[in-house]
Amino acid sequence: MSIDLSQFHQVFFEECFEGLDVMENGLLELDLDDIDSELINSVFRAAHSIKGGSGTFGFSSVADFTHVLETLLDDIRSEKRTMDKQGVDLFLLSVDCLRQLLHQLHAKEEPDLDQANQLKLKFEAILAIGLDGEVAEVNDVTDVNKDDKLEVHDGIGYWEIIFKPHPEIVQTGNEPSRLLKQLAVMGELDVEANIENLPDFTALDPELLFVKWTLKLRTKENKGAISEIFEWVVDDSDITITWIDESVIQETITENPKDTADNITSIKENSENKVTKKVSKPKASVESQSIRVATDKVDSLINMVGELVITQSMLGQLGKDFSMERVHRLQEGLIQLEHNTRELQESVMRIRMLPISFSFNRFPRLVRDLSHTLNKKIDLKLSGENTELDKTVMEKIGDPMVHMVRNSLDHGIETPDVRKAAGKNETGTLTLSAYHQGGNIIIEINDDGAGLNTQKIKEKAIEKGLIKESDNLDDDKINDLIFQPGFSTADVISDVSGRGVGMDVVRRNITELSGTVEVKSVPGEGSTFKIRLPLTLAILDGQLVRVGKEIYILPLVSIVESILVDEEFVNNVGGGFEVLRLREEYIPIIKLYDVFGVEPDSRKLTDGLLVVVEGENKKVGFIVDELMEQQQVVIKSLEANFQKVDGVSGATILGDGTVAMILDVPGLIQLSGIQLISNLKAGNNAA
Repeated sequence: MSIDLSQFHQVFFEECFEGLDVMENGLLELDLDDIDSELINSVFRAAHSIKGGSGTFGFSSVADFTHVLETLLDDIRSEKRTMDKQGVDLFLLSVDCLRQLLHQLHAKEEPDLDQANQLKLKFEAILAIGLDGEVAEVNDVTDVNKDDKLEVHDGIGYWEIIFKPHPEIVQTGNEPSRLLKQLAVMGELDVEANIENLPDFTALDPELLFVKWTLKLRTKENKGAISEIFEWVVDDSDITITWIDESVIQETITENPKDTADNITSIKENSENKVTKKVSKPKASVESQSIRVATDKVDSLINMVGELVITQSMLGQLGKDFSMERVHRLQEGLIQLEHNTRELQESVMRIRMLPISFSFNRFPRLVRDLSHTLNKKIDLKLSGENTELDKTVMEKIGDPMVHMVRNSLDHGIETPDVRKAAGKNETGTLTLSAYHQGGNIIIEINDDGAGLNTQKIKEKAIEKGLIKESDNLDDDKINDLIFQPGFSTADVISDVSGRGVGMDVVRRNITELSGTVEVKSVPGEGSTFKIRLPLTLAILDGQLVRVGKEIYILPLVSIVESILVDEEFVNNVGGGFEVLRLREEYIPIIKLYDVFGVEPDSRKLTDGLLVVVEGENKKVGFIVDELMEQQQVVIKSLEANFQKVDGVSGATILGDGTVAMILDVPGLIQLSGIQLISNLKAGNNAA
């Protein structure tokens, strides 16, 4: 009985991608002046695992490419060859190539081998230069590998391989037919199956294997290369590999050369056909997603479930013979149930939390490549890599962070000569940091470059009609204009930035995650972009508010304060808006009863409460009738269950079974027609 190895493909691909990250990080950390042997070993081990796994699962394109890569790494780690900058660049290109091949195989696509073949030729050219400096034939394994343990034969003959798997081999997930296929790729393979140990049909166990093989392989590969094919099954089989000198049995082979050659070819084709049938491409399926969870998180979850079961059992016993004398115990049980439910919820949410290093790890390579492209010297510093964030949020924040890092490298940090003339160190510093603050995670991208050119931003904004020359804006408000659609101060469009399609996308993507982004800049000293995100998108800390008979939920992180309105500080401005002067700020007032068309308790501002909220770096005030309790709510998507509603980010079910809408603060600001510049003008006019 053969085991369908496709069920293990997802784990294989995940481990390969992790291995590629190890290779990339190891190569980036290499100090060419003092090479750390352990780093080289870690890169080699990752490549070796990818090659071995690819061979086991029949991904020959990856296995063949990685074999050449591994051979060169083996020479480097044994100090037979040296590593230089060009070598690191070549290995990094190979990591990119492997990642592309694996992505294509994961998507069940035919891999594009053009780049792999070109890189393979380059590696073979390097290997063709003998360790003594003499140029040798690329395909001559005697010159490529000098290890005495790897037996090599250049004479006429073949390798005879006796492969006797243990009966339980298939139960470990190993498939002998895949090994035969890998051997067939190395040369001409003659396969002979021995079934003398096969029991009667009535005694046959379909999960055991009773076949052994005698294999004849004609190849230029050495014994070590053949042994590597079987390295995954050495503990589950008996294997002998022997060189058969064909000159001794020349008469037998040359009796009918044509028949013999045809026979060998026929056997090889039959063997390949059988294997191909077993590893035929499966039908497309939905790509599965997984997450690696620490055992302590799983243990905590199991403990919480146990506590919940105990509480449920206790409440069940109370319900059987319930009387008013048991009300006190019932209340205690319900309190315990609430406590257990909250802890269970926190344990479940912890499972989705991953360290932000998963997102930060992409930037060392990005900074290295871009610094070379831009001819700049840049030192990347990472801080708070162990800060945990929800997996979904992390996946969606990656692209916005890439935009901001690229802008910092291109527009922010100067070239070495400019920095030197300004009295700075020739090497610029880019710092990525993450930390928790309340119920949010803060991600900061800081550079010590030239800072934003506030005057140039203002001129471009006036040119594009975003503001008027008479508008009185402070530097922070002007710098915030870089997030407007299509805005760019670049005089020359480059491959890195300058097309004006980046920062507005950054803000929109972050806003969709219920987050905010702001920028602070000091001319000549650098800029800091601060991203504020919720820890998770599934559960929200909310403030319940009542408008008339309707209950709405405001995200707690958006609320600045709640106040009673004093008409003395309310001014009417153009467009029918009212603003409240609050500590030298002018807060536009949005009447939720007008936005949603509900009847409030009173339409007088002084009869209600003003909840000051912040969204997209804008403060507004919502008029509500009553502030109710705060509670955590589970977010349900309106778009998935109904349709998209402007000003509403989702819905939840309250304890009494009613549905409450979760308000989208930035969406309500846009829905009410309040714009950033008009707000500022209103404040100035009111003043």
